[in-house]
Amino acid sequence: MKATHSLRPLAALLALGLVAGTALADTAPPARELADTMAMLRHAIGVPTVQGRHQVPALAAYLADQLKAGGFAASDVEIIPVGETAALVARYRGTGHGKPIYLSGHMDVVAAKRADWTRDPFTLVEENGYLYGRGSADMKTAVVVMVETLIRLKREGFKPGRDIVLLLSGDEETDMATTRELARRYHDAEFLLNADAGGGTLDPATGKPVVYEIQAAEKTYADFRIGYSSPGGHSSEPSPDNAIYRLARAIDKVAAYQFPVMGNAITLASLRATGAHTPGALGAAMTRFAAHPGDARAAATISADPAYVGQVRTTCVATMLQGGHALNALPQSASVNVNCRIFPGTPVASVRDTLARVMDDPQATITTLDPPPVESPASPLRPDVIAAVTDAVHARFPGVEVVPGMSAGASDSMYFRNAGVPCYGVDASFTKPDDTFAHGLNEKLPATELAAGLAFWHRLLTRLAE
Repeated sequence: MKATHSLRPLAALLALGLVAGTALADTAPPARELADTMAMLRHAIGVPTVQGRHQVPALAAYLADQLKAGGFAASDVEIIPVGETAALVARYRGTGHGKPIYLSGHMDVVAAKRADWTRDPFTLVEENGYLYGRGSADMKTAVVVMVETLIRLKREGFKPGRDIVLLLSGDEETDMATTRELARRYHDAEFLLNADAGGGTLDPATGKPVVYEIQAAEKTYADFRIGYSSPGGHSSEPSPDNAIYRLARAIDKVAAYQFPVMGNAITLASLRATGAHTPGALGAAMTRFAAHPGDARAAATISADPAYVGQVRTTCVATMLQGGHALNALPQSASVNVNCRIFPGTPVASVRDTLARVMDDPQATITTLDPPPVESPASPLRPDVIAAVTDAVHARFPGVEVVPGMSAGASDSMYFRNAGVPCYGVDASFTKPDDTFAHGLNEKLPATELAAGLAFWHRLLTRLAE
């Protein structure tokens, strides 16, 4: 591992939060906690927990050791091997009052090539007020913040009424096998708080807080393979029965189709709040649609924006192609993967049927790929969760609007929602839109969000688990 750039002194890091307009002075974590979290994050970023590199168990073992050194009994910390990866579970025992609270996150990250990055993706670097490294935003910072918060609560002698159970998966970015195993074992909770969803938005021009979103729903993820076959033959004897041509025509039809406009209480509340702070025609359309979901012109404007089309429709998009077997032969087969993000309440089978109807070609085969899609019902908007999250947000940014939201992507929560556990995405971070480059090059997170996250989770858990 390369040596990191020297990190700012702790006082300077806290000062960054104050410069950003936060109220960290009232809820700032102890210097020891901040230093320990930085050290833990430096180690976590340095472990390349990418699929196929067999490093998730190493990070799980490191975090388990941190928890045990911080006061957790060995019997309350478990590593669950699943193939080449693993999950980590830690139970903070309460006094037996009610069902437990689950905390959710994932230890794995998306692959990153050193040659493509400005800095080593697996070395924590602090520059220009940001923490750079694969996992800084998605989501090793949040993972170590939750771990350190539980250690701090142990150190302070906090006695929760409910058990707090930390559930860290090891392949959320890929197969989600550890997520399925965790949901199979742990599905009897009052609710789950997921640090991998929700969060605050900063105005891109001023850097001021705009809105905080609690993720209360997410779309169902499904992959369909659409395939064609044909006899093939010599390329010098072209035939109209060409699997690639037929597939191309089917793809064009799928690309041109838009699923019906949809909305629910969660998405309408989110669009109403976002629209109030979004300039131009897009913001006006959000406001109109939130008030009148039947407004077709407003829906069309929202649908034209890639960042928001998923808030008003099911979406399906071609992502991978396969076809042919030789440069000088007619193709015997061709296929495309179509990835769909399905609106809550819409059956997966109905989306498959819609694709078949749109292509209108009985010779096409449509296969639902493994793992089988998991339909994820929206979670009820619990007043206690909303109030506690609002309190934690307002401790930093008084008066910022807190609204429910729906993720267009998928998270570990979908398996727990499917098992009947209400789930809420409550990422502590406030960031500018498209500023973190999660899953992309040079991933980063504002350095202020480390201290802010520690203050947020401490305040949230002491209120909800008391």
